[in-house]
Amino acid sequence: MEPEMEDKTLELMNTSGMESQNLVDDLSPKKTTVLKLSNGPVVGSRKRPSEGNYEKEKEHCIALFDQWSEADQVEFVERLISRMCHYQHGHINSYLKPMLQRDFITALPAQGLDHIAENILSFLDARSLCSAELVCKEWQRVISEGMLWKKLIERMVRTDPLWKGLSERHQWEKYLFKNRTAEVPPNSYYHSLYPKIIQDIETIEANWRCGRHNLQRIQCRSENSKGVYCLQYDDDKIISGLRDNSIKIWDKQSLECLKILTGHTGSVLCLQYDERVIVTGSSDSTVRVWEVTTGEVLNTLIHHNEAVLHLRFANGLMVTCSKDRSIAVWDMASPTDISLRRVLVGHRAAVNVVDFDDKYIVSASGDRTIKVWSTSTCEFVRTLNGHKRGIACLQYRDRLVVSGSSDNTIRLWDIECGACLRVLEGHEELVRCIRFDNKRIVSGAYDGKIKVWDLQAALDPRAPASTLCLRTLVEHSGRVFRLQFDEFQIISSSHDDTILIWDFLNVSTNGQSEGRSPSRTYTYISR
Repeated sequence: MEPEMEDKTLELMNTSGMESQNLVDDLSPKKTTVLKLSNGPVVGSRKRPSEGNYEKEKEHCIALFDQWSEADQVEFVERLISRMCHYQHGHINSYLKPMLQRDFITALPAQGLDHIAENILSFLDARSLCSAELVCKEWQRVISEGMLWKKLIERMVRTDPLWKGLSERHQWEKYLFKNRTAEVPPNSYYHSLYPKIIQDIETIEANWRCGRHNLQRIQCRSENSKGVYCLQYDDDKIISGLRDNSIKIWDKQSLECLKILTGHTGSVLCLQYDERVIVTGSSDSTVRVWEVTTGEVLNTLIHHNEAVLHLRFANGLMVTCSKDRSIAVWDMASPTDISLRRVLVGHRAAVNVVDFDDKYIVSASGDRTIKVWSTSTCEFVRTLNGHKRGIACLQYRDRLVVSGSSDNTIRLWDIECGACLRVLEGHEELVRCIRFDNKRIVSGAYDGKIKVWDLQAALDPRAPASTLCLRTLVEHSGRVFRLQFDEFQIISSSHDDTILIWDFLNVSTNGQSEGRSPSRTYTYISR
């Protein structure tokens, strides 16, 4: 202890007469004391009665204490606390705890730091934001002036595709991501909007579970041979590849055929498009690249010896697979500058489907295997075995592979370790197409049925197999060849020469039986 502190302590401890003795006794850890806290006195026993001197002694100690520096005061209190028992420590902690709490949300605006208070509260979820509004008027003011309900909705729209889709379809996105102007509604608008969005989401999820949908049907009416082998869609159009060698582009709202692309001499088995080009593969063994707006053929790739069964392209890379058992990896510098990088061989039967990301290329074959290749080096990585018959379809994303087979089953795989995580059973014939997102798997099969599966439950080994299939949709009268879906709809194509749009958002509430709404059909007659 410093000399000055030691002198002060000695002065306190050497107070004359009975007062000094009383003080020493009070500081002794062997004696219990009466602690008078803010909540009232604590009843206890003292070895030596106060005899009326406690108040005088206390005032003398406080007077000396007030003369010391802050550092000396802290050191002295630490010494006092070290001489107390655990019971006393508990009471002191209860006394200090509320004193140490600070209403920083109220304090920050008082210091001209409203933006910091708003930023802190902007990380709250909806339930916590509701509670924060009830704390006090100042918290409510910070939330209102900071437009925190608007910011919460904007955060959800940026991160959740379901929220994004709803904002686009209901057109309230025009009030989002804008600075404060006369056109932007007050915070109360967004506060009332939030529960409406939640209600919409719950309704959509219930429609998926119960199979409630509005059905639209496109009758393709192919002249020569029936069947729609492949499709892809966006908000404006549906592009389909048909068995009659043509590619048809449909208006998604009116269901009218906008354009027919011809040039292939065999069935169009696979396609993919972006904002610039449509790439198609055919049973004529070629891959063609078309300009989206004009329908002009920009490139024809002749490499495979037999039908091109599937293809994928992204970020300057394209992968095609064929009945000739090979996989071709292409570099796409532009629609007219496409060069073959590598041919992958190893499958012993037709390669029916491929998928890839920046790490792996995944392929599946009629030889019952799934093979994994490195995207960067094109070197073989591993084989996934488990299906009892040939594999017709798969999708790969975020380490998970979901595959469908002619053994009528669907399998979920961990691509990193090659383990089969779950087998889904329910289709009665070959599973021809599969897509999945972070919630559900949708599959189509040669039995004409589309099944919706709970993905999260399927990944849980404790979930009973009987709970995994949420719904079976039966409308196609022929084999289901291809499907695609998002949070609001499924669009599927079939050997029955139709394209069906299953709408789970705009469901009629006029008393129609569950699972069916009146269908709207557009029939295109080829000329």
